[in-house]
Amino acid sequence: MKSLRMTLPTAALVLLPLPAAWAQDTARTISIVPRVSVTETLTNNVALQGNNPQSDQITEVSPGIRISIQGARLKTYFDYSLNEIYYAQGSSGTRQQNALNTFGTLEAIDNWAYLDFSGNISQQAISAFGTQSVNNTAINANQTEVANYRLSPYVKGRFGSFANYEARITRSVTSADNATASNTASTNSVVRVSNASAFRSLGWAADVARQQVSYNAGRATESDNYSLGLTYAITPQVNVSANAGQESNNYTSLDKQSYNTSSVGLNWRPSERTTLSAVSGKRSFGNTHNWSFEHRSARTLWRFSDSRDVSVTPNQNGYVGIGTNNALLVGQLATPPSNAINPTNPVVNSFLISGVSLQRRQDLSFSLLGIRDTITFFLTRTESSRLDTVTSAVDSLSNGATVNQDGFSVNYSHRLTPDYTLGALLSRQNTSGGTTAQETTLKSLNVNLTGKVGQKTAASLGLRRVVSDNLTNPYTETAVTGNLNVQF
Repeated sequence: MKSLRMTLPTAALVLLPLPAAWAQDTARTISIVPRVSVTETLTNNVALQGNNPQSDQITEVSPGIRISIQGARLKTYFDYSLNEIYYAQGSSGTRQQNALNTFGTLEAIDNWAYLDFSGNISQQAISAFGTQSVNNTAINANQTEVANYRLSPYVKGRFGSFANYEARITRSVTSADNATASNTASTNSVVRVSNASAFRSLGWAADVARQQVSYNAGRATESDNYSLGLTYAITPQVNVSANAGQESNNYTSLDKQSYNTSSVGLNWRPSERTTLSAVSGKRSFGNTHNWSFEHRSARTLWRFSDSRDVSVTPNQNGYVGIGTNNALLVGQLATPPSNAINPTNPVVNSFLISGVSLQRRQDLSFSLLGIRDTITFFLTRTESSRLDTVTSAVDSLSNGATVNQDGFSVNYSHRLTPDYTLGALLSRQNTSGGTTAQETTLKSLNVNLTGKVGQKTAASLGLRRVVSDNLTNPYTETAVTGNLNVQF
């Protein structure tokens, strides 16, 4: 029950501010939707073993609740489910998993003091080179429950007509329900002062920031940054920027060392449907960048992003369990099923780290929206390496290892009737390290039929095929799933 208790701070975070917010918020919109989801899975390889695979029948019972508040002072989304998992053939004892996704903003003092908060609990891989899976019910020693909570109070205002100011402190805590995984705590403090007028062509901003990160299986690091930036609007659609400053950190040394920093940027918005942003800079460890492009039309959506910078925590993109994975079905109860069925699994599985790392990430997505058909394509590539060369922590990035991950998914959905949709998801993920023994390819195909079977009841029937290729534990799995989701 350790992981269950971890959800209470986040629940309190969302619910405790409500009385004060309600007293002053007469324009609030509140939605509270309890639900119960039951899923039955028939699998021929519950433990993902290449030799002597074992079949099992898995039952998931997942009570949950979704709360949405859109008020003048408080805007928040809270979705939580408790997943009880039973294995009919005794492959494992009864297991309990939490699934949480919450975020929001509270305006504590009119136009001055605010609080941002978020929380996430999901199932994630411990090691990039261990056995990878595409669902949360497999018996996999390389998978654990990870919780992340973030609190970020801040104030913002103006110094007369001269300048704007903002001061923010962000506290983030990540913990894993596994003794071999490292827990992380970070504190980020930022103060920014910028020019007050948004109508002048020339703008300026001064930033002072400090980041403190600690790992229970590693060591603590600090980074201080001071910078001054200028922006210039060449036209209403084109802005350019330049930034210079100094950074002091102990990423590669026991004591802090100082380095000069700089960056240049371009932001181009030729129309309301197209945006291009590019920032390139230099920090103590080398070049950084953050580039993005987005274009929308009546039937298509294109997105591309490419970034290279410091990473202190793993990306929170694990499997969130049946309660949240079926959020699409829950949404379909109120309205007819959409033909834009979203994939329920990440394109590339994240893994846990025990020290500051350097990550290059590229994402490309394309969506084609038809009257009854939707095709969505995702392509992702990441390159991760240890930046903290002093730490003795052991994880997938130890001993100078570089982890390369690339993957893609193609999702197709067809609306059969106003209430029923047929979807197919094809995905592939490849992970590689310094040796051939660390190479893994994970391929999966999911076909699902979803729809309404009552005013407040949705159901789905699915077929899953998974093929994992590696030197240590290659395996295949075939599974049939059925789900019933009732909201109240």
